[in-house]
Amino acid sequence: MAVPQVRTSRRKRNQRRSHHALKAPTLVTCNNCGALIRPHVVCAQCGHFKGQEVLQVEAY
Repeated sequence: MAVPQVRTSRRKRNQRRSHHALKAPTLVTCNNCGALIRPHVVCAQCGHFKGQEVLQVEAY
């Protein structure tokens, strides 16, 4: 069984975990309707992507 020869300090442990933080998702505005959407994804509000209508969204 592997046993560490020297105890890992809190500083070294936390440096290793520095990339584990959660990040907020990147959001951009839709060119057609102005809704916040993820980049490179079809807008769920209006169905447009890169200025073209890709999906037909039903109105409620």
